[in-house]
Amino acid sequence: MWDLSDEALFAGYAAGDDQAAAAFVRRLERKVYGLALAIVRDPADAHDVAQEAFVRAWRFAASFDERRGSVAAWLLGITRNVALDSVRGRGRRGDIVGDVPGEWPADVDDPSEVVGVRDDAAQVMAVMAGLPPEQRDALVAVTLLGLSTREVSERSAVPHGTVKTRVRLGLRKLRSEMEGQVRWP
Repeated sequence: MWDLSDEALFAGYAAGDDQAAAAFVRRLERKVYGLALAIVRDPADAHDVAQEAFVRAWRFAASFDERRGSVAAWLLGITRNVALDSVRGRGRRGDIVGDVPGEWPADVDDPSEVVGVRDDAAQVMAVMAGLPPEQRDALVAVTLLGLSTREVSERSAVPHGTVKTRVRLGLRKLRSEMEGQVRWP
């Protein structure tokens, strides 16, 4: 079972195969929990977010399209959304970015994965530093702080359409610069 791809395990998970489900969850639970913890910053809440993310992945399995990315990236996107919803629900948006989380979304038993995550993050940071400040600030506010483009518009007194354009252009530049360089989860 362990030599199957994430996508194959996910197909079994979605179909209700107990063994595939257990292997899929075990393989990705650290990454999901680590991302949840980095956003919600509370271990109990992070466990709830991780569980909800796996439930949503099962519930919406039909919407997964491997042409758009890996199942791990899709699941981490779900996790991010659930975590941000959790933070928003408690009104703690200002506290999203803070201390370094105690657990990282990487397999700490595999040093090459930890080093790979650090290298990938450094590459993303370098590309982000090269973006125009307006694009970089809008992109950080939307992707890392979890603000909507409307909220960024209101806080910065910039038209909503301009903020959306800045985010779109920033993402496009980031994607084109990073194409083939970063190992996406």
